[in-house]
Amino acid sequence: MLFRLAYLAVTNAFAALRLLPLGDRDKDVEIFALRHQISVLERQLCADTRVRFAPEDRAFLAALLASLPRGVLRRLRLLVRPDTVLRWHRDLMKQCHAHTCQPKRPGRPPTVRSIRALILRLVSPTPSPF
Repeated sequence: MLFRLAYLAVTNAFAALRLLPLGDRDKDVEIFALRHQISVLERQLCADTRVRFAPEDRAFLAALLASLPRGVLRRLRLLVRPDTVLRWHRDLMKQCHAHTCQPKRPGRPPTVRSIRALILRLVSPTPSPF
C-alpha cells in the first residue's frame, strides 16, 4: 500500500513537470481532448472492448488537435495515434473543400450566346455574307 502511494506520488510529480513547458492554450486543448475521450469511453462502457469513434467524434478531435505542433501532439495521452488524428483532419479538410468546390448547377455550363450564333452560322448550308 505504501509502495503504491509512493509510486503514484512520483508519477503525478513527473506528469506535473511535463505540463510546465506547455502554454495555457495547449493545456486547455489537452483537457478538452481528454474530456472528450472520456465521454466516448463512457458511451461505450458496456460495448465491445475496442473503442470506436463516431464521425462527429473524429471531426471534433481532428479540429481540436490539428492546431497543435506535432511534438506536443505526440506527448498527449490519446486513445489513437497522433498520425491517425492528423489523417482525420486531412479527411475533414478534404470533405470541406470538396463541398465548397461543387458546381452550383450540375451539367455543362451554358454556351455564350454570341458563340452559339457563330457556330450556327458556320454550320448552316448556305453561307451568309459577313
